[in-house]
Formats: sequence, C-alpha cells, structure tokens
Amino acid sequence: MEVDYLPLAQRTPDTQYSKRLFQILNEGVRAGGLPQGQDALTCFGTLAPMVFDHRNGVPLITERTCKGFWRTAVAEIIAFINGARTLQQFREFGCAKFWDAYAGDGMKIGVDPDDMGPGSYGPSFHDFPIPGGGTLNQFKQLLGQIQQYPSLRTHLVTPWQPYFTARGPNRKVIVAPCHGWLHLRVLDSKLHLRMDQRSADFPIGVPSNMIQYAALHLMLCQVTGLQPGNFVHSFGDAHIYENQVDGVKEALERDPRPFPTLRLDPDVTNLFDFRVHHFELAEYDPHPGIKIPFAP
Repeated sequence: MEVDYLPLAQRTPDTQYSKRLFQILNEGVRAGGLPQGQDALTCFGTLAPMVFDHRNGVPLITERTCKGFWRTAVAEIIAFINGARTLQQFREFGCAKFWDAYAGDGMKIGVDPDDMGPGSYGPSFHDFPIPGGGTLNQFKQLLGQIQQYPSLRTHLVTPWQPYFTARGPNRKVIVAPCHGWLHLRVLDSKLHLRMDQRSADFPIGVPSNMIQYAALHLMLCQVTGLQPGNFVHSFGDAHIYENQVDGVKEALERDPRPFPTLRLDPDVTNLFDFRVHHFELAEYDPHPGIKIPFAP
C-alpha cells in the first residue's frame, strides 16, 4: 500500500499537539496523591481529539526530536498485537528499554518476575479470555470482520480486562493499559481509526502513542487493501507532571514543522508478520531534543 502523501512543501505544519500542551498547562487542575510521586496538571475529558489526515504526513512531533525512539514505539505496538507480555519477548521485538524498569515486579502480582501479567496489553489484544475457557485474538477477529462485513460500526478492540486491572486481590497487571481502545470504520473505501487514551502523559507518552497507532493504522490498511482515512486520537485524563513543566514551556516556544512520511514494506500482507525493519521514515526535520523527565 502506498500512502498518497502530499509533497513536503505542501504539508501544513500541524499545531494540534502543541495547542493541547498549552491547554493543559493553562487550564489543568493540579492533581496529587498519584502513584508516580509527582503532582500533575490534569484536564479530564476536555481536550478535543486530534484528527490526522495521513496525506499531511505521519504524526511524529517536530517540536523536539523523536529520532531516538520512534522505532521503539512502533516495535512496541507490534509486540503488543503479537501477544508479548514478558521482558524477554519485548527484547525480541526491540522495545524492552521502557519495560526493563519493571524487571522483577511480576512477583508483586504473583506471576514470574519479568512478566507484565495477563492483564497487560499483549494478552488483552492477542489472548483475551473467553468465557468457558480459551482465548481470543482480537486483531485476527477484527480483520475478519472488516473483510466480511466492512460496513459495520462494531469494529472494536479493547486493552481492558476489568478482572485483572482493578486495584484489589484479582489484579494481575504491572502497568494498567493507558491506551489502545480502538474503533474502526470503513467509509468511502477508506479505513478510519480512532484510538481513545485513558491516561495520557502528554510530554512523553503521547508522542510515542501518536506514531505507534498511526503505524498500526497503516498496517491495518495494508493488510485489508483499504486506503487510510483519518487517524483520530482522543483522550480521557490528559496531564503534564510538575517536573515536566519547564520542558513543555521550552517546546511551546518552537514552531511545529511539517510531518515526515512513513513507508511500509509492501510485501508484508499478514498483520502479525510486521517488524520494525519494515518501516522507513523520511523527510523528518525536527527541532533539537529537550530533556523531559518520565514519571513511571
């Protein structure tokens, strides 16, 4: 599948991300008592979704460089849809850096030390429990439904297993899923994807989520033979941690630049066969990096 990207000179610099950073910074309510140990400026349900047309480029922020981690973000979503849940599996897919911080934590929830738990992204997407036994590969089911019944409004995927994710004796997840509620729709022979994000660390997490779900959108388009429509990114709890404020203010002093392009290996026709080396980023010209802390 070849995305019909506009020429670089015709791509409009996208301000949606920076506008939402500004809104959180100026309208966010200070929320404390968080497990991260940092207060956060928080907007709950008040941010408008970001809507991206792939013709204008793939949504990889330019206010600061993401050259160092876009591949890791894409590798992570590939790992998730293939059911990865252990640190060893994340290493095999090339996305262990973030997850290595939780090494040994599996023992806290009664699983192997390096296991993120049956309530984590990979098991939810690939091995969702079925009543009476067995598991469901949600993306395999999704693709079958899109191909057989493209006009339906029920093309949905969820990362959330309430039994495993609620705080209490049944909890079996190290990091409760923050993103990955998906709703897809086929309109005018185009596949549109909406991703709802429960918890959005806007300075650090959201840029990663933007590029990884845009990449997933393109993967789904390629294997279904549909052209990409809009990628819609919406938010529940959107926040900036107090130790990130200075970095955000520095980023907001910079003007966004045109988005780059992302091309997929056209020979990959099975969703679960994609790997990060099947992606090529081009025409990316971001501002220099800004050191912004991550609140785990």
